[in-house]
Amino acid sequence: MDARAESLGPRSADLSTKRVVGFACNQAFIFYVFYMGMNRGWPFAGFTVERIDLLCILLFMVLGFLLVRFHSRASRQVLLTKPLLFVYAVVMAGASLVFPQLPDLSDGWMAVEGALIGFSAAFMLTAWGRALGEAPTYTATCEVLVGSLVAALICLACSFVSAVDVSRALCLLPVASAALVSVPAAAGESHRPASGASGDAMVLSAKVLVGTLCMGAAVGFIEAFSSEPGREAISYYPVSMLLFGAFLIGVLSLLTSGALRDVRALDLSYRIAVFLMLLGLIVIPLAAASDVPDGGDALVLAGYLGLQAVFIALFLVLAKINAFDAAVSFSLGFLALYAGEFLGVMLANVFDAAQVDFRTPYTVVVIAGALILVAYIFLFTERDFSNLTEIATDADAFELVCERIRTDYGLSKREGEILEFALRGRTSERIAGELSITKSTVDTHLRRIYAKAGVHSRQELIDLGEKLRNK
Repeated sequence: MDARAESLGPRSADLSTKRVVGFACNQAFIFYVFYMGMNRGWPFAGFTVERIDLLCILLFMVLGFLLVRFHSRASRQVLLTKPLLFVYAVVMAGASLVFPQLPDLSDGWMAVEGALIGFSAAFMLTAWGRALGEAPTYTATCEVLVGSLVAALICLACSFVSAVDVSRALCLLPVASAALVSVPAAAGESHRPASGASGDAMVLSAKVLVGTLCMGAAVGFIEAFSSEPGREAISYYPVSMLLFGAFLIGVLSLLTSGALRDVRALDLSYRIAVFLMLLGLIVIPLAAASDVPDGGDALVLAGYLGLQAVFIALFLVLAKINAFDAAVSFSLGFLALYAGEFLGVMLANVFDAAQVDFRTPYTVVVIAGALILVAYIFLFTERDFSNLTEIATDADAFELVCERIRTDYGLSKREGEILEFALRGRTSERIAGELSITKSTVDTHLRRIYAKAGVHSRQELIDLGEKLRNK
């Protein structure tokens, strides 16, 4: 346990019920549209493209994340305003309620459904990224995990209710999500990477995105083989939700235990999620001839959902260490995740169309397993995960020290900004350049900070910060 993190007091009490419940509503809706509907097919050139509904939603979510990523900060702020979030919520609720009830939708209307849900879901997710990014990494991580657990329990409970009641209830969840999300009025890249961050962190960020894409592709490939057009998309989703919930409880116990109360415990969770996916792939061929043919698929999906929850926390870590707007970090992360899932479903359809006899579970397992192993062993390893979370943990400790000094000694907003630079050892000239003010103004603010904090020099101020961090 890092004493610097411990010194800043209990953190579990910092969880926001509003953020947890709102994020749970958002995630439960996504689980619903991805896994709890029907496998809708699209006849094309004598072949039926499976999960065309999911493909359309994923495609437009990817496009939505691209829009968020490449828009200016001002444009992103407009996209994520509260009134527009309610518009997105109503659009998602309406489209998910109406379109599945319409028989034999034409190709164009399927695309319209995908666009309405996909774009809106992408913008809502990035809004949640910014909202969660306001909290310290440990707090936000716990909120993501608890919210995901609540979402899993909602979906599990709905598996015991009639299909009509489920659709009506779950389709309204985006409205609750929009009501509960609080997006900061002005958030953006500060151009001040976290203490300890370097070019290595940017390289690791790229490896995260490529590894995430491979993981998504592996699961999308398996999902497309889980059912036939006209049947339930994922018939085993209740089992997956149960296993997913158990995984989240285990991760939360690790994060809040006396020995591992730190976001660095997530690297162990990453290993467990990958293990679940690989175990499921081993079980798939063995279960194909048994009375539980979907047992392996259920394990793969549970592991993937667990991996997704851990990755969401990681997206927040990347925002912290690279000084990104968390909305940008979320858009990049989910862009890779859902682009991978889209490619996986497409690959499965191509593979299915090329077969002349029947599906071969061993071939499916080899392809999906190869994607997972390449991502885990060569792209984004457990050590990479640990390095990123360690940087974020140090950044959290630094931010909490700055907040403690600002609060205890009554610093002004500008003095608080200069304090961060001073504790990092920046010169007055460097601070002036970063904040676009004169050096004399910086020196004046520094003298006021020294007087309020009861110190006489910059070194004594740095010593005070170190004392608070290690106290």
